[in-house]
Amino acid sequence: MSVQQRLQSRLSTLKKEWFLLGMIGAVVLASLLPDWGRSGGYLHGDRLADAGIAIVFFLHGLGISPKSLRDGLSRWKVHIFVQLCTFAVFPLIWVAIHALVDSWLPPGLALGFCYLCALPSTISSSVAMTGLARGNVPAAIFNATLSSILGIVMTPLLVAGFAEAGGHWLSFQETMVNIARLLLLPLILGQLSRPLLHGWHLKYRSYTNLVDRWVILVLVYTAFCDSVSSGLWRDNGIGTLATALFGAGAILALILGLSTWLVRRLRFPLEDEIATVFCASKKTMASGVPMAKLLFGAHPSLGLILLPVMLYHQLQLFACSALANRYARRAA
Repeated sequence: MSVQQRLQSRLSTLKKEWFLLGMIGAVVLASLLPDWGRSGGYLHGDRLADAGIAIVFFLHGLGISPKSLRDGLSRWKVHIFVQLCTFAVFPLIWVAIHALVDSWLPPGLALGFCYLCALPSTISSSVAMTGLARGNVPAAIFNATLSSILGIVMTPLLVAGFAEAGGHWLSFQETMVNIARLLLLPLILGQLSRPLLHGWHLKYRSYTNLVDRWVILVLVYTAFCDSVSSGLWRDNGIGTLATALFGAGAILALILGLSTWLVRRLRFPLEDEIATVFCASKKTMASGVPMAKLLFGAHPSLGLILLPVMLYHQLQLFACSALANRYARRAA
C-alpha cells in the first residue's frame, strides 16, 4: 500500500469516527478553556445547553413514526422483557455496585454509575444494530421509543430514589417541571409538526442528524467546563478514568450475557432475540447528556457524572457492532 493510500485510509477512518474524536476534543477544549463554556461564562453555557436540549428533543419528536409504534405493538413479551431490563435489572445492578464498591468510588463517579443505570435505551443505534443483524426492526423501534418516553419520568424518579446530589436529595417536582419544559414539550411539538415538517425532515435527515450530534458535543463541552472549573482534573486522576472504563465495560458485559441467556431460556424467536438483546442492553447518550443537565444543573461533578455514560456509549457501539455482524452472518 502506497503512502497516499495509507493516508486516504486514515482520513476515511477519521471521518467515520469524527463524533468520538469530537467528544475527546470537547473534553480537551473544556480542560483548556473552562471559563468560556461554564454556566455564567463568556458563552453562557447554561443557556446554550437549554436551547440545545429543546432542539434535540424536537428533532426526536419529528423522527418518531406512529406507524412504527403500531407495527411493533404485538410483541408484548419483547416489550415487557426490554422495559424490565432497562428500568428494573439495571437499577438492581446499581444496588449491587453501591453495596460492593461504593466506599471506594469518588462520589461523583458513583452518582454517574447510578445515573447510567437509570437511563432509558437509545433509539437510533438499537434500531440500526437490529436492522444490521436482520432482527425484528418494528419491535426494536417500538421498544426503544417506549423506553425513551418512559425515561422522561422513570429516570429522574430512579435517580431521586437512589442518589444524593450535592448533599441534598434531588427535587423531583422541580426536575419534572424542567423535563416537561425542555424535553416533553419539544417532543410533543415535534410529533404535532410531523404532518408539516416530516417531508423536510426526511429530505434533510443527514443534516438533522449532524445537528443532533453537534448539540451533544456542545452539551459535553459545557458540562465539562463546569466540572473543570470546580476541580475535576485537580481532584481526580488517571485512576478515576480507568475505574470508570472498567465499570462501564463490566456492566455492559453483564447485561449482554444475562439478556442473551434469558431470552434463549424463554425461547424467543431469533429475530425477537436480536431486537431484545440490543434494546435491553443500550443506554442513551443523546437523551442522557441533556437530561443530566436538567437533573444535576451546575453540579460541580457533572463531568464526572457523565463519564460512565460517555464510556458506556462507545463500548456498546463497538461490542454491539461486532455482535450484529455475527448475527448477520447466519444463513438466510
